[in-house]
Amino acid sequence: MLELRSLTAGYDRREPVVRDVSLTIAPGESVGLLGPSGCGKSTLARVAALLHRPDAGHVVIDGEAARGWRHRAPRAQRTAFGVVFQQPRLSADPRLTLTQLIAEPLRATGRAAEAAERVTELARTVGLGADLLGRRPHEVSDGQLQRACLARALVLRPRWLICDEMTAMLDASTTAALVAAVEEYRDGSGAGLLAVGHDKVLMERWCDRTVHWDELTGGPAPA
Repeated sequence: MLELRSLTAGYDRREPVVRDVSLTIAPGESVGLLGPSGCGKSTLARVAALLHRPDAGHVVIDGEAARGWRHRAPRAQRTAFGVVFQQPRLSADPRLTLTQLIAEPLRATGRAAEAAERVTELARTVGLGADLLGRRPHEVSDGQLQRACLARALVLRPRWLICDEMTAMLDASTTAALVAAVEEYRDGSGAGLLAVGHDKVLMERWCDRTVHWDELTGGPAPA
């Protein structure tokens, strides 16, 4: 169970963008979080993934409270999450080839020996041709780079996936391919999913249930 309990968070304690928000996701469940741009969805997603420390509240992962944030989180908690962001070019090191990008979490956790097999497997899962794996981010399209970023998010076999506007910049065919890849992984692993977005049709087709931001906050999102 992933539990977000009474979270308040932001980038200025005087003006938090998330105020007293709670959300629970069961193992294997997919939840879509809907809301307009700027309402606080991405901040909540970053807190859930242990990438941003909240000002108040708790994140509880499979019954254990989070014990740190970012690199200070215990490895077992930190690697329980795979995260895909909206803009792949902001989350990919331009110096790395796609192979190196996908394998990056394995190297960081001392598992580089698994890299060749996992990269080959995941490239197939996300629809990346072998001819693309030696290229760097500037040599591929946004859609191809986002496929690599999804593969990177899956490489450590996370129990929880957080997709923050993962398909917002992509065409319909690439969107369908990435959603299918996520669902293939979830079917095989039982991973839970928090999908953040503003496309109501996509969220309702993709997820077991959808939650609107104003349902969490008790009122309309800020304009």
